[in-house]
Amino acid sequence: MRKLVHGMGYRYRLYRKDLPGRPDLVFGPRRKVIMVHGCFWHGHDDSNCKLARAPKSRVEFWGPKLARNRERDREVERRLNESGWEALIIWECELGDRPGLECRVRAFLG
Repeated sequence: MRKLVHGMGYRYRLYRKDLPGRPDLVFGPRRKVIMVHGCFWHGHDDSNCKLARAPKSRVEFWGPKLARNRERDREVERRLNESGWEALIIWECELGDRPGLECRVRAFLG
């Protein structure tokens, strides 16, 4: 993602600790961030995503853990918005679609 965005001519900072959730890419003057979420860890709910399969073992552990991750993601995005920042979420399974990503990033940052 970083290589793609840099190649498109956008400059960014990585993981600003003063922002909620420590976003992956931070575009300070634009007050925008890009966060790349792993489909499994962040609970991608797209039925076409093959990377977000629910674990079949230790469900009593994984269920609450992954639910808490999703809850935390919503909270981070809410806090960013309240602080005047806009977030674009990119899912791990979307990283292979370079033309689609370029369109989304241009629309978001443009």
